Amino acid sequence: MHVTLEHAEKAIAAARKKALELNTQMCIAVVDSGANLKAFIRMDDAWVGSIDIAIKKATTSCFFGMATGQLGQLSQPGKPLYGIEHSNDGLITFPGGVPIVDEDGVLVGAIGVSGNTPQEDEDIAKVGVLAFTAEIAMAPAAAPKVKYFSAGQVSKAFEKGMPLLENANYKVHASHRDDPGVVEVHTRDTDIIYILDGRATLVTGGTIVAGKIIEPEEIRGSDVNGGESRTVTKGDVIVVPHNTPHWFKEVKGPLNYYVVKVRAAN
Repeated sequence: MHVTLEHAEKAIAAARKKALELNTQMCIAVVDSGANLKAFIRMDDAWVGSIDIAIKKATTSCFFGMATGQLGQLSQPGKPLYGIEHSNDGLITFPGGVPIVDEDGVLVGAIGVSGNTPQEDEDIAKVGVLAFTAEIAMAPAAAPKVKYFSAGQVSKAFEKGMPLLENANYKVHASHRDDPGVVEVHTRDTDIIYILDGRATLVTGGTIVAGKIIEPEEIRGSDVNGGESRTVTKGDVIVVPHNTPHWFKEVKGPLNYYVVKVRAAN
C-alpha cells in the first residue's frame, strides 16, 4: 500500500472540512513514505508562515514514524532525543504532524497541519489520517499473486529437500530422502503427499513414542505403537490429517515427494 494522489487529496479534504467546522484557516500537507510532498493546500487567509511548518510537520512525522507531539516529548532537555529539532534542516517537534500507516501497520506517509494551536492542528491532522484509513478499509482486497517455479528451481529444491513456498495458510515442500526419518506429528498442518520417485514404507496413525515438542505445533518421536504400515511408490498420494503420527520407516533408494501442508484454523 502507498499514498496515491487520490488518497492524499481525500485526506486533505477531510482535514479541510474539519478546519472549516472549527472556523479556522489551515495549511495542510501530505507526504509519501519517502517524506516527499504528495499534496498541499493553503486555505484562504491561512498564515504564510504556516506553509513551511505544515510541510515540515508532515516530513518530521514521516522521518520518525511518530506524531510530532510525541517526538516533542522525547526531545525535551534530559530526554533521549534532546536537540533533534536542529537536524535535517530543521524538524518540527510540536503537535500537528501525524503518521499514516496501512492495514499491516507499515508507514506509508504522514500529514502535517499548521495554522492554529498545536493541539487543534493535531486534531485536524488526525481527521485526515482517519479519512485515509477509511479509504483502505473500503478498497477491494488485492488479488493473490500467481507463484511460478521453473523446472530448474524445482530440481534444485529436490536436490536439497527444501520448501518451495510457505505462508500462513499453506506450504509447498519439495522433499527428498535417502534414509528413514523420525516420527512426526503436526498439530495444525494436514500433509498432502505425492510420491514423485522412489519407494518407501510409510507408517501412519497409532501413538507416538517418546514424543518431544521441537517447536510450536511440531512433535517428533522415536517410534510408533500401532499404526498402519504401507508401501508407497511413484504416483501415490497420501493425505495425513493434523495430529496424526506418520513415519517414513524404510526408504529404498532416493525418495522424492511433494508435500502440501494445509493449516487448520485456530
